[in-house]
Amino acid sequence: MNKLIKPLLVFAFLGIFSACKDDEPPLPDNLAAFESAAQGFDGEQVEVKIVLSRAAESATAISVSLTPTLLTYGTQFTTDPAATNNTLALTVPAGATGISFKVIKKTGVLLNGDESIQFKLASVAAPVLVGTNTETKLSFKAIVSDGTAITLNGIAASEAGVSAGNSVFLDLSANTQTPVLRNSWDLGFNAGTDFRVIINNTNVASAIEINKSDINAVTAADINLDQLGLGQGMGTFSLFDDVTGDLTKTVIKEISATDADNKVYVINRLGGTGAALPVDQIYKVRILRKGTTGYTLQYAKLTDTTFKTLDITKDAAYNFQFASLVTGAAVSVEPVKARWDIVWGYSIYFTGTTPYAFSDLVFLNRYAGTEAAEVLTATTTYDAFAESNLTGITFSKDRDVIGSKWRATTGTIGVKTDRFYLIKDTSGNIYKLRFVSFHANDGGERGKPKLEYKLVKKGA
Repeated sequence: MNKLIKPLLVFAFLGIFSACKDDEPPLPDNLAAFESAAQGFDGEQVEVKIVLSRAAESATAISVSLTPTLLTYGTQFTTDPAATNNTLALTVPAGATGISFKVIKKTGVLLNGDESIQFKLASVAAPVLVGTNTETKLSFKAIVSDGTAITLNGIAASEAGVSAGNSVFLDLSANTQTPVLRNSWDLGFNAGTDFRVIINNTNVASAIEINKSDINAVTAADINLDQLGLGQGMGTFSLFDDVTGDLTKTVIKEISATDADNKVYVINRLGGTGAALPVDQIYKVRILRKGTTGYTLQYAKLTDTTFKTLDITKDAAYNFQFASLVTGAAVSVEPVKARWDIVWGYSIYFTGTTPYAFSDLVFLNRYAGTEAAEVLTATTTYDAFAESNLTGITFSKDRDVIGSKWRATTGTIGVKTDRFYLIKDTSGNIYKLRFVSFHANDGGERGKPKLEYKLVKKGA
């Protein structure tokens, strides 16, 4: 009798366990798609991205066919990786959420702007399936997009989405996003007429002026490092740059044409915890004008007795040139100022009268002249809003006109569905833009906000 009962019990247990497993909802299909259905090409090379709806469980092969118009592969353009018989063989690594390839214009080639390449997802290895945006058209000129849906790639590695490692610059008219490691830079040098230098608010950096002009004479004895602490309720607004982007309110004073007037600053390049980094990771800097065209940066660790220099040349095509104190080199951060409209990411900001590090902040390209307006759906819905509704709209050039107003992180967490935004770019194109998700509570993923936008009025 007992010999019969045991197998039956085991069978029953396995049956229940199997039933429980069957009751678990299956994961949705993992879909591969081009990031956008159209993209412009303004420069020497461009990156085309394929994204998955979630991380690949294993290495996944993707084949992309390309059909050039008024172009010949190898003559006017190439790709990286190289194509064979107009086909690209790509592999998404296990754990990755996408892959990209580059299209490179050959040196010395002159094009009239009518050229294009049509890319198509020819095949995707199982278990990944082909999703929407199975094709994308790359035009060899700047385009004015009719709009698209896009997921911003704020996650740099395996960090939590609430502290996403990337700042993401978005160019609406070109359907192009540019993720940049916010820890990759420390100083930004104004490329305009004024000689102004910013510190890295996205890294919650802090700085204090030392009343000395000899950088070698500045030591740890000149400062109480605890005064550099920022975050967790610590610190004051005098430690970081004005969050509205007012360049007359930077921690580092305007760089004087008289060298002796330019003092040394001590910089804690990474904050947010309420404490400064260890002394051997603290930097001291002094900045001079280099004629009328640039800057000379003197920099060293606070514990060093000699300094190094780096020359920075202004380039009017950009808002700023950037430098890293860690590498001692110029770094690429912002795209060309005419090629981005908004930037999403983490930054020091404020709540009430207290400095506070925010996730998911959205700032305008203020220095290039981008403008925006908030529209409440009680007035008109996103879908219904058209060019005729622009009458009476007041646009603002405030850098934080969007800020954190588009989402809620307390109460009903998620995107605020009672509002959307109008963005007027530097060419006069006006887009309506709404956020779709950013948090598990609204079906999204923290660090990878989803948004969509549509062209309302094309610029002159």
